[in-house]
Amino acid sequence: MAKQAVLLLAHGTPETVEQIPEYLRNVVSGRPLPLLVIEEIQHRYSLIGRSPLTEITLEQGRLVEAELAAQGTAAPVYVGMRNWKPYIPDVVRKMRDDGVEEAAVICMAPQNSRTSVGLYRRAVQAEAGALRIDFTDGWAQHPLLAEAFAERLRPALSKLAAETGAPVPVLFTAHSVPTRTVQPPAAGEVQAGQPRLWPGEGASPSADPYADEARHTAELVAARVPEISRWWFAFQSQGASGGPWIGPSVEETLALIAAEGVRALTLQPIGFLCDHVEILYDVDILFRGEAAKLGIRLERPESLNASRALARALTDLALHGLARLKG
Repeated sequence: MAKQAVLLLAHGTPETVEQIPEYLRNVVSGRPLPLLVIEEIQHRYSLIGRSPLTEITLEQGRLVEAELAAQGTAAPVYVGMRNWKPYIPDVVRKMRDDGVEEAAVICMAPQNSRTSVGLYRRAVQAEAGALRIDFTDGWAQHPLLAEAFAERLRPALSKLAAETGAPVPVLFTAHSVPTRTVQPPAAGEVQAGQPRLWPGEGASPSADPYADEARHTAELVAARVPEISRWWFAFQSQGASGGPWIGPSVEETLALIAAEGVRALTLQPIGFLCDHVEILYDVDILFRGEAAKLGIRLERPESLNASRALARALTDLALHGLARLKG
């Protein structure tokens, strides 16, 4: 019987502020970045101390391995990062050296964008050799993923509602991506300066699924939390690269929410599975400060991190992948 394993893939993050220039070169595939952009990212990391993404993802891997064992499957779980150590190619070579012959591969970005998730897939395939892989492209609508987010959201909503004495609405978010990466427009389809806010809306079936999948995750979470009086969805953390990024942005959505008289709001990122700079800085510092200027008290639930429901979701995906490999 072939030796099987599970490989979890994540973005990666540097351990120190000094490593950020090298890390950013990996993120943008070696393209030059303005010094001001590098310095701004270094500033953000300095404000939060460090990003715990790698250590949390490794812990998530240990939880999945334990859950697999509890369900009678003895399969080691490896973790590889696209933009920092442990790099995906190094981890795949280690798996081969360990005698792994088949691997269920899961990207820790549940909402599938063919461009971004495709980069993870190619990184694995480039080193796979004889290693047979089953790659899970997206799992935005997995019920245990929605339940994991709902488990974190319920107590945060209840606490804020008790403190404010009124029902609290929710703003769900996912990471924005450049419009050109998810919806290259047909000739004459979109005028300059007028990108679609929802790539894929009204377009051909070949449109990238990312934006719709992100909203579907939010819908599934909201359906599990009847205490939600009202909710919105926005894309966060638009980058500094040229050209438009998909929206609506958190900043413009906060302005609309404030205009409706909302004074307390829970923001839950449903595109991220653990704490890192886009949560610890973008949400906890940048968006909270922006909300305060608008007269809104903004709070967020605990990130999934070591969520048992998340571990069960990943385990379910892994078991299905391993079963497909067995044929």
